[in-house]
Amino acid sequence: MPHDVAAARAAAEEESAFSHPPVDPDAIASYGDHPDQVIDFYAPRGEPGPGGQAPLVVLLHGGAWRAPYDRRHVTPFADFLARRGFAVANVEYRRGAADVSGAGASAGSVGVSSGAGVAAGSGSGSGLGSAGAGAGGSDSATAAGAGGDGPVAGRWPETFDDVAAALDALPALVREALPQADPRRTVLTGHSAGGHLALWGAARHCLPVDAPWRTDRPALLRGVVALAPIADFTVADKLDVCGGAARQLLGGEVEFAERQPYADPALLLPTGIATTIVQGRTDVVVPHAVADSYADAAAKAGEVVGLTLLEDVGHFPLIDPAADACAVVVEEIAQLAW
Repeated sequence: MPHDVAAARAAAEEESAFSHPPVDPDAIASYGDHPDQVIDFYAPRGEPGPGGQAPLVVLLHGGAWRAPYDRRHVTPFADFLARRGFAVANVEYRRGAADVSGAGASAGSVGVSSGAGVAAGSGSGSGLGSAGAGAGGSDSATAAGAGGDGPVAGRWPETFDDVAAALDALPALVREALPQADPRRTVLTGHSAGGHLALWGAARHCLPVDAPWRTDRPALLRGVVALAPIADFTVADKLDVCGGAARQLLGGEVEFAERQPYADPALLLPTGIATTIVQGRTDVVVPHAVADSYADAAAKAGEVVGLTLLEDVGHFPLIDPAADACAVVVEEIAQLAW
């Protein structure tokens, strides 16, 4: 496909994904003291499933771990899942801007509120992809996409602190904020950088023994569905995915090799947890070579990772309720959850 045609298609897909108005959650819970240490909860719509409870989908948003991209842009996707019978926990975490508050990441200070609006941030309509055509986002937000000239990606170690703390706090928060959810049927999912965090969160028991986020046993998950994840940092770095976001996440050139064993899902295998990757073949933001490499690494480690490659699909249709690819994602989640 000619480059200009591919770029135009990617831009149209991005615009569609960010054209939906954000959807407020049914409840919001804090898992720490920092403003970004919050989780939005969406109750399942319609009739309850077996036992009167719904499977829980834990959602980690993407955005190259950069500060302008918060959980707000995936709230239409969260609502899409809720309208198909899932309970949803949409997790926020600290991203690439400097932390001026000095707040630490702790699973303490837990609280729940109902019906409040989602926190302000990039909102829907921020450009993320390398196509360079967002749906009306700000100049600073667009610069933070794949071009690499905007805000730095991620925050070491706070991004990882937060994801670990959120996952540890979830069982108690779900019991209070989302009693319709069945935590025994939990599927962890995430898109792009959030797909990385989902794979990482499911692999904490595989971390080096000195890692502060390591757990003694695998998480109680039905599985992981990673959507166009930045799943292999070596390949992502070679391809300069999202303007070198993986290298920025780990702190830069010097820190990359030192910290990669603590952060790269491709080095944390096998997990023993059912894992599926859903990936568009025409994705120009996170090319499918990244997912291919992760699946190959899993196979070498003796683990089978499902890889669903969607023809004529790019990066953003996977979280776009208007796209057929989004229905495929829901089906992959349902196969693990029900």
